[in-house]
Amino acid sequence: MNIEQARFNMVEQQIRPWDVLDQDVLDLLYVVPREEFVPPAHRALAFSDMEIPLGEGERMWTPKIEARVLQELALRKVDRVLEVGTGSGYLTALLAHRAAHVHSVEIRPALAAFGKANLERHGVDNVTLEVGDAARAWPPHAPYDVVVLTGSTPILPQTWLAQLAPGGRLFAVVGDAPVMTAKIVHCSAPGAYRTVGLFETMLAPLANAEQPPRFRF
Repeated sequence: MNIEQARFNMVEQQIRPWDVLDQDVLDLLYVVPREEFVPPAHRALAFSDMEIPLGEGERMWTPKIEARVLQELALRKVDRVLEVGTGSGYLTALLAHRAAHVHSVEIRPALAAFGKANLERHGVDNVTLEVGDAARAWPPHAPYDVVVLTGSTPILPQTWLAQLAPGGRLFAVVGDAPVMTAKIVHCSAPGAYRTVGLFETMLAPLANAEQPPRFRF
């Protein structure tokens, strides 16, 4: 496989047509080698329009979602970011290239170790990795300028909104299958929030995500 041709095709045939037009985002996809963050057994699928299995039921986002979310968050070099779900570390690396610092939390120790090894191999040094359950909030380093939930949540806990700094942005996929919506919540001031719907998608839920009250017979 011609790696560079496959990367070019990913950007031009999958990502750009998905309204990702920020040239800085597109350029970054050539800087961070996606193929080196996927499990070795799936290296040939690194540029495919699919979720790549990571083990333990977890999957990498598709390339177009990674790029679209990066664009919509409009990260700045002063931003402090929280990523819930480290996974392979690829999205972590993309965020780290555009932000001041990324705190990334992974609930599964084996995945945390995989992501850590990938990030260290590529010299990403503005990331703090922690193992824990951040499905509903992660107070230790709050407030955050950017929060990214890499799994879906049936409802968005208010605890997350309270951890956004003024000017902060939170990305989440909210809802239950088969209807989930990717959203960005903007915090203009303490207690003042504006939500923008981006696109419909499907993501596996975060482990221990908060559940709404369910009707029971």
